[in-house]
Amino acid sequence: MYAVLETGGKQYQVQVGDQVKVEKLTSEVGATVELDKVLALGGETFKAGTPYVEGASVKATVLEQGKGKKILIGKFRPKSGYRRTRGHRQPYTLLKIEAINA
Repeated sequence: MYAVLETGGKQYQVQVGDQVKVEKLTSEVGATVELDKVLALGGETFKAGTPYVEGASVKATVLEQGKGKKILIGKFRPKSGYRRTRGHRQPYTLLKIEAINA
């Protein structure tokens, strides 16, 4: 069985046992999170929501709070001596999917 869920403005297809990096959630490491924005459920039968499946949820455990790889942003304007370099690291939450409640 799999579920398509929405969190942080993005959609993820998950199964029990998967580890997925999502946008940062305000939960402690080791805490249990219940995600109730389930868009679709699949398996033997497919069930789509309008927009969410009523009564469905995904239970997950927070494994890690971290930051992604650094990306560099550079600005340059020719013939003026203007150069700027800036970095960014996107925060994320690593979740382990424990159960899909349909």
